[in-house]
Amino acid sequence: MTFSEVRQYQPGDDIRSIDWRVTARRQAPHTKLYEEERERPVLLIADLGPTLFFASAGAYKQVRCAQLTALLAWLALWAGDQVGGLVFNSEKLEVLRPARRQKSVLRLLDQVAGLQHRSDSPPAPSAANEHRLDTALAEARRVAHTGSRIFVISDFMTVTDTTTSLLGALARHNSVSAIRILDPLENELPPSGRFAVAGPDGPIWFDASNTAFQRAWREKVATHEQQLADCFRTSGVQAATVLTQQEPAAALRILLGPGGRIG
Repeated sequence: MTFSEVRQYQPGDDIRSIDWRVTARRQAPHTKLYEEERERPVLLIADLGPTLFFASAGAYKQVRCAQLTALLAWLALWAGDQVGGLVFNSEKLEVLRPARRQKSVLRLLDQVAGLQHRSDSPPAPSAANEHRLDTALAEARRVAHTGSRIFVISDFMTVTDTTTSLLGALARHNSVSAIRILDPLENELPPSGRFAVAGPDGPIWFDASNTAFQRAWREKVATHEQQLADCFRTSGVQAATVLTQQEPAAALRILLGPGGRIG
């Protein structure tokens, strides 16, 4: 229950709720009124790691992450909920505890903008294998209040047994949604052509017309997709996918429903 207002005493009011200071000041009995606390903490976990600095179509994955974070933050605030978040890349993790203020949302989005990689300072390829998502999820367990609504926005490229365990621990006491950001090239290669990807020692070229390479790629994708499905099912989180060429608002309508309600 949270305090709502003070009004003049009316027959039937609980005398234990009389505000004696206001009563003395106004020379008439006044009662404190309370209402059921309806606001729900919303925690947004935004992954801006090296693997999100990529897109073959649409917008970079880190841009889609920022857009999703902004949409969810404003929807939560407009619904009267507290908004907080954990924003991280390969180097930093910023934690903002939930609060019901516009300033809190602006601070969160400022952190998202500040931790995004830029074309003039791209991430080191060697940082792509770091399990920063697990670190953020562990911190979220400490920050989240029981009954929170938690959104984990990531490409989930590096999922471990620890990831599953941490998501499950969060989902036991909170409502957790995992929003995966996916570029189409990550699931299916073009039928032909030579392409380059960034490696720790420079660009790595591959030939998409090579049938052995295509087969190995499909096997790797299938293994990762099964690992993700097992992770989300075992941990008990709600999962959704947003493609880099897809508008985030449309994807959220599927996740949240036509009313766009966070709760």
